[in-house]
Amino acid sequence: MISVKSKTELEKMRKAGIIAGNALHTGGRSIRDGMTTYELDRIIHDYIVKHGAKPSFLGYGGFPGSACISINEQVIHGIPSKKVRLKEGDIVSIDVGAYIDGFHGDTAFTFPVGKISDEAGKLLKVTEESLYLGIEQATAGNRIGDIGHAVEEYCVSYGFGVVKDYIGHGVGRNLHESPEVPNYGKAGHGPRLVAGMTFAIEPMINASGEGVRVLPNGWTVVTKSGSLSAHFEHTVAITPDGPVILTKPTI
Repeated sequence: MISVKSKTELEKMRKAGIIAGNALHTGGRSIRDGMTTYELDRIIHDYIVKHGAKPSFLGYGGFPGSACISINEQVIHGIPSKKVRLKEGDIVSIDVGAYIDGFHGDTAFTFPVGKISDEAGKLLKVTEESLYLGIEQATAGNRIGDIGHAVEEYCVSYGFGVVKDYIGHGVGRNLHESPEVPNYGKAGHGPRLVAGMTFAIEPMINASGEGVRVLPNGWTVVTKSGSLSAHFEHTVAITPDGPVILTKPTI
């Protein structure tokens, strides 16, 4: 069942979303050549806790970090580590959730580490643009398929692969709720969107091929092709006046 949030509940979700968005971009601004992904995770963790929230991911299903930090060919669910260091030319996806007053905010961004290749730059640009094309379709009266269709059509036009094994989702009192929000699909198909729905739209796009596999750690998802992957995400609310991004940072 898809939950529809009241105005008061949406205000609480916006509070969670701002903390998540600000934590994400605080982490992004701290990225430097040579830092460990554990250091990056601690920066994000400390921001969330300092602002009265809890990291949504910490302990979720046994996940050991406060953020998912995924580098280069890693698509999602990278585990922060004291042994893994960022280096010039990497791209690093940071996925952050914050929980406060009974609600979650969920957001992700893929950052460059210093100067990156033209291929990597194009992948980041197209994936981020596809997120906003998907958000444009998140209007009352449209259907879930309209979102995925917009993302898929745009990314495939550049020759990139759309990950289909992992998708966006509803978000609210629970980190993962109905409906499922694929990054592919047919326009005009799927559940109809109504004001008060909230969900995470999150394109996961590979430079080559859509195939992915899970590493032996049971968490980290990588591209089968070994190519780069990018991930961008916002929690979005459907309103009578159009889509509202709840995880937009304010810093």
